[in-house]
Amino acid sequence: MRSESDTDVSFEDAPFDIPVADRVRRLPPYLFGKINKLKLERRRAGADVIDLGMGNPTDPPDAQISDKLKEALLDPKNHRYSVSNGIENLRREVAKRYDRKYGVSLNPDSEVIACLGSKEGFSHSCLALMGPGDTAIVPAPTFPIHAYAVMLAGGNVIQLDVRDPAAYLENVAYTCEHLFPKPKVVVANFPHNPSGTTVEQDFFDELVKLAKRFGFLVLSDFAYADIGFDDYQPPSFLASPGAKDVGVEFTTMSKGYSMAGWRIGFCAGNPQMVRALATIKGYYDYGIFQAVQIAAIIAMRHADPAVAAVVKEYAKRRDALVDGLNRIGWDVPKPKAGMFVWAPIPEQYRAMGSIDFSLKLLAEGDVAVSPGRGFGEEGEGFLRLAIVENEQRLRQAVRQIDRCLKE
Repeated sequence: MRSESDTDVSFEDAPFDIPVADRVRRLPPYLFGKINKLKLERRRAGADVIDLGMGNPTDPPDAQISDKLKEALLDPKNHRYSVSNGIENLRREVAKRYDRKYGVSLNPDSEVIACLGSKEGFSHSCLALMGPGDTAIVPAPTFPIHAYAVMLAGGNVIQLDVRDPAAYLENVAYTCEHLFPKPKVVVANFPHNPSGTTVEQDFFDELVKLAKRFGFLVLSDFAYADIGFDDYQPPSFLASPGAKDVGVEFTTMSKGYSMAGWRIGFCAGNPQMVRALATIKGYYDYGIFQAVQIAAIIAMRHADPAVAAVVKEYAKRRDALVDGLNRIGWDVPKPKAGMFVWAPIPEQYRAMGSIDFSLKLLAEGDVAVSPGRGFGEEGEGFLRLAIVENEQRLRQAVRQIDRCLKE
């Protein structure tokens, strides 16, 4: 028979340490945290905060897309697991759209895969292609996932300023000539988020030549493919000769089709890179909800007029915001594409830095924006303003900013 002391266990109720993975420790601190915290506090206090911080579309999809989703919901077969690479008719429709819009021929069976938005496709492609010791060149200022996905895959990041596209190509070549081992991946993102930088097709022609010369792979994030203004049509990387030999492109239905919450996008291009992504996805997910895929087919077949109307609306919002800011003495250029205005901080406030200036606009003007510093060192001195609110709200935001700065 055991004594009482035999069953007693010495136990100290101390905090339990959770040893997270090194890949998580490598991620930098989240620089938008202060903005989000203050935004929540202002709203809890009853303030009507105009949120221009996140590029989250506020418009609903075209009615025929939603109607098709409702119809597909009633079919019991659509509630089963789908396939991780996307149903066949959806991949065919993506190939048709590339042919129709860019003159690019794609094999829907080997050169197209459906993703849970372009962000997921890009991130898992980094996981499929990169590992410890590999290096990726990413555009700067840097949309966070372009750097973080590489870090999470164990790779190293080199950030090159992209606001002068010709200089960017020269710097890519210089880096490849002088770095050993050479970069494995170069990330392209045009129209660029956050700076709004745009390119013509000849930029991608030269990028393909550099890729073949130095042996790197290209990941083209074409998230704003549908949003071009003033007769500017964003070019596709895949439309350049030899592009499919060296890279893939990611597109999404979030922006032009106003389907952000639906989480559906695509990766297209080099069949080996597509297959590598398919392998990763086969382990991680069971594909997109099939009813969403069916509705996406209808969107690409019949909703191009709705996309044109969305672009027209974004152009009006861009003009309302930029013209309004210029009227109050804030010199802001008009972007040719995308959902954002990249605004240099007024000179008299530049010394504050983008984070403190953003906090000022939120605390004193009830307008939330994204500080440029959140996109890396090259973003300092700028703010990113999303044109997701309607024209009336954007004009109100300008009035509130004007009062804030005058006070």
